Amino acid sequence: MKTIFKTLLAIGGTISVSLAQQDKPANPTGFIRVVNGVAQGPGNINVMIDGDDMRPQGYKLGDATGGMGLRAGTHKVVIKKEGLEDGSTSVVLEKDQTVTLIPFSEKVPASDKRPAYFRIQILRLRQHDVESGRLATFVSVSANPEIKVDLQDEGGKSASAYVKRLAIAEMPLNYTQGYAPAKVNGVSISPIPIGGAGNYVVVLYDTPEGKVESLYFRDFKFLSPD
Repeated sequence: MKTIFKTLLAIGGTISVSLAQQDKPANPTGFIRVVNGVAQGPGNINVMIDGDDMRPQGYKLGDATGGMGLRAGTHKVVIKKEGLEDGSTSVVLEKDQTVTLIPFSEKVPASDKRPAYFRIQILRLRQHDVESGRLATFVSVSANPEIKVDLQDEGGKSASAYVKRLAIAEMPLNYTQGYAPAKVNGVSISPIPIGGAGNYVVVLYDTPEGKVESLYFRDFKFLSPD
């Protein structure tokens, strides 16, 4: 099976279920979705957009927000978590587009001036091209350099792909409805709930113990590195 890998190049502070408190502008024309993959540090992350805390109680590891509606234009997003250096990025929103941000933690080695510490990086994905069928997109912010995924179709036949760290792998989703079985590194994960046409996104992230976990959300377009 043909698998498409796209390396994410937005590195250097910007590499970047539904519980969101919606922002309520007068005329929302674009949306930001945040998926929490920050394994290190205690407690929840806080999402600040243009200085406003979008949910003061924060988001747990593995939470995914709904689309937070914002005016078209440029917005500054800061992700905070106790014990970690903040992550930040600027997002340019276009009309009716959703930008997905996946914050995760990364260890910075010790230097002569500072001991080793963890900082938040942000993986950023933008929509493009309307998808008319069903597609599975696997996205990894795990520390593993590569993860094998297996996806089963309605006939019981499995196909495999390898998802590199900070990259995506796209696979045709030959499932009309129900729950598509999937595995990560040979271990079964929760089946992917399938409904209508769209892009079924599977985010792979680490727990504090280093175990690979997954979460799902449905998009109606392809996603690509921004």
